[in-house]
Amino acid sequence: MKIFKYPFWVLYRIWFYILVLIPIIVLFPMLIISISREQWYPLFFRLARIWSKFILIGMGFGYKIYREEPLELNKSYMFIANHTSMADIMLMLVASKNPFVFVGKQELAKIPLFGFFYKRTCILVDRSSAKSRQAVFLRAQRRLKQGLSICIFPEGGVPDEAILLDSFKDGAFRLAINHQIPIVPITFYDNKKRFSYTFFSGGPGKMRAKIHKFIKTKGLSSEDTKNLNSKSRAIIFNELTNIKKNKKLPNHE
Repeated sequence: MKIFKYPFWVLYRIWFYILVLIPIIVLFPMLIISISREQWYPLFFRLARIWSKFILIGMGFGYKIYREEPLELNKSYMFIANHTSMADIMLMLVASKNPFVFVGKQELAKIPLFGFFYKRTCILVDRSSAKSRQAVFLRAQRRLKQGLSICIFPEGGVPDEAILLDSFKDGAFRLAINHQIPIVPITFYDNKKRFSYTFFSGGPGKMRAKIHKFIKTKGLSSEDTKNLNSKSRAIIFNELTNIKKNKKLPNHE
């Protein structure tokens, strides 16, 4: 029976890229204006949130964000989450009204049209280059000083399908400690099931995320980086393990 689903999956993937492009084309003049100056980034961020909602709704993803603690406007945070899907970017943008800048792999800059805006608004990293990683650190520092937040998927890439949650890199935690900003752990529950990087998979349905209680970094030093890393990962790992075992979200459904 699975063979009959192949045409659906092909069309579903094509539909995703169509949905990615439609808002970019429609909003193109406003997008160009919003990226012409760094201080206008909050305008770009609002447009990006519209783009994200359009894609999620168009794909049939009934998204829902659970919050253990509210975000404060005009405050900087370090957002981290598990990374399993091309839809992670969209769900992250929906989850926060606080403007943030993604730290992402430079390969995505090659995507037509999307890549044009991606490389002008995100902090790109070549993870194989120590020089590139250092440049990321400096650019992120500048953005934080501008009052923005940063979003990093600390696994450093998309893990194998069989891995529930890969080990975390230290970069996000060093930055958060240096700037004494809270870590905001976020668990994406359904993204792998809904729209993973495996081509013949996925489909419409629930796409839920949970914003956990923030982890304070005030008073921490660089020596606390590893402990902060482990603590943050444990929160997301335990949540993923819990839902995998119980098949539903505790205290929510």
